Formats: sequence, structure tokens, C-alpha cells
Amino acid sequence: MYGSNGVQDETDRTEFRKAEKKYKLYYDNTSKSSKKKKQPRKVDLSEVLDFNSILESFNQTGETPSGIFPLQCDIGLPVFCLKNRPGFYFIPGALSIEEQCKWIRESLINFPQPPNRTNHNAIYGPISNLFVAAKEGRVLVKKETAAADENSDRNNDMMDEIKWEFSEEPVTSLGGDSNKFVPASTILQKLRWSTLGLQFDWSKRNYNVSVPHNKIPDALGQLAQRMASPAMPAGEKFQPEAAIVNFFGLGDTLGGHLDDMEADWSKPIVSMSLGCKAIFLLGGKSRQDPPLAMFLRSGDVVLMAGEARECFHGVPRIFTDEQNAEIAPLDLQFSKEVDHCFLEYIRTSRININVRQVF
Repeated sequence: MYGSNGVQDETDRTEFRKAEKKYKLYYDNTSKSSKKKKQPRKVDLSEVLDFNSILESFNQTGETPSGIFPLQCDIGLPVFCLKNRPGFYFIPGALSIEEQCKWIRESLINFPQPPNRTNHNAIYGPISNLFVAAKEGRVLVKKETAAADENSDRNNDMMDEIKWEFSEEPVTSLGGDSNKFVPASTILQKLRWSTLGLQFDWSKRNYNVSVPHNKIPDALGQLAQRMASPAMPAGEKFQPEAAIVNFFGLGDTLGGHLDDMEADWSKPIVSMSLGCKAIFLLGGKSRQDPPLAMFLRSGDVVLMAGEARECFHGVPRIFTDEQNAEIAPLDLQFSKEVDHCFLEYIRTSRININVRQVF
């Protein structure tokens, strides 16, 4: 992640890296029995900002901790800012339980659909209906077919073309080489990102406007516009043109980085959290600046604009255990049998939708 060993040694000494290591999930290796479940190592969370508690205290007393102040705006929601991080806005509980469930469903069913790209495209090509296939216990099968070679002068020349297609057959009945099929449930567990709207090219770190894409769904765009308004320059309206949906499982992290590929940093990135609680690190313009740690819960929205766009940030940990994940409201909302598949996924996962204005 950080390059060569020499560079990594130097990076490991930065304040941001120290904080990542402090909060990252590690396991105690004290058990001599391999059958005994590993226990997560305890971590000191006393310095993590909790905007739920800050909001509760503010509603009762009208006061906020030193360095944090409320913003007066017209979106009808409490918005908090940090004095030493201009351009950063935290909106606790911005999304209702119904909205959270809606966007969890969309993130799993529709957002990974082609022409949107995911991390699986490089291996399997475009995959349609992944979540439904996983729910139905289907498998993805490698099929080698003959396709005409358009570069050949001989009409009968053929070349092998590899395609992956979902089969209705259960994996146990397929037999043969297991490298030629993979359960849809396994692919879903390894889903890490999907891109909406203008497609982001991870290898070149830019937006490839020539790649076929659909525009941001209207409902998501309207929500992002509403949430973005506290951070928008006066008289301007947020234009949602791209989004990256991140999927986190147990032990997953998002290393410290900058979101710097958009043309105008005065326009915010609108980041919505769904599912299991996470720790978010907000650093400064250098990795040597000690970062602030804060909890992100399902329904929270964060805006980063202006100077905050120059700050390193990342997610060193999500909490998937029953005590700390804090998804009881989602449990109740997804209690119907038809929604059990969504509940089963989100009990051990976090989804982050971040919407951007590219130009």
C-alpha cells in the first residue's frame, strides 16, 4: 500500500499511520486451541469523537465541546463543524431509517449493475444481478466459447473467448475444475466498490468520460443536492455527476488518502454511511498532522469541501460485533422475511456512498 520497504518504514512513523494502527482490528493470539474463536484485541476509544453524544448534549444544553460549533442552515437538520478543519461538516442521523434501508437495497441490487463498474470487472467482466444470484444460491461459471477473429483474413479462423455466466445449477452438481466456477455469494462477499455516473479509472486516477455510463439516479442526486447545501458557495447548486460506493466487511480498511481528482474543490464530496459503525480519521494536509478520530454510524452524512478536501482521511475499522455495530434499528426495519437477505448482509458490513461534482 505504501510502496517499498524503505518508504513503508518512513510512512509507518507518520501520525496518521500511528492512528490507523491504533484503531485497526487486531486479534489476541493467546489461545492455544485452534478451534477457539479469536477475540478482537481491545482498543481505547476514549478519544473518538461521538457526534451522537454531542448532538444529545447540544439539544439539552445548547452547548458543544471546544473546537466544535453548530451551523445555522435551512436543511432542517443539525450540522456541526470543526474550527480547525474548515470545510468539514458532520450531519448526525441525517438519513431516516426508511432512507437507510432504501439505499442499502439500491447499493446491493442496482448500483453494481452494468454499465456501472465494480472491482470484479477486471476478472469476470460485467456481472448482472449479483445480489439476486447470491440470494438464490447460484454460481458463476467460466465458459470458453469460439468467437470470430475480426483481424484475420480467413473467415474460418476462430479465437477462444472467455465469458462468465450465472448457472442455475447448484455448485455441488457441477463437478470438475473448481477454477471454472465460483458461488455468487463468494463474489458478493468480495464486492468492494462500484462506480456510478461518470466512471472513475482507478489505474489512472481520473474520470474516463468516454466509458459508457448512466447518469446518477435522480433520487440519489436530489438527496445529495439537499445534503450538500450547507457546504455550497452562496447561490450555487451541487451537481451530482459521479459516485463511488464502497463496501466494507470484517477487517476491511480504507487507507489514508485525498480525494483530489475533481476540478473544483469548493464543491463538497457528500459521503453517506450505511450499516455497521465505523471509525473515521480526519487528518491535516500532511500525514504528519495528528488526525481526529470520530464514529460514523448508519445514517450519518459527512461533507468535505474547500480546505477539508486537502486533508488526509480514511477508515481504519468497522465494527461488526453485535455490541458495537449499532444496527438495531435496521434489524427491526428488515425484520420481514423478504428482507432477511439484506439484514444478513448489513449485520456484518458497512456501505459508504460518496457523491461528487466532477467538473
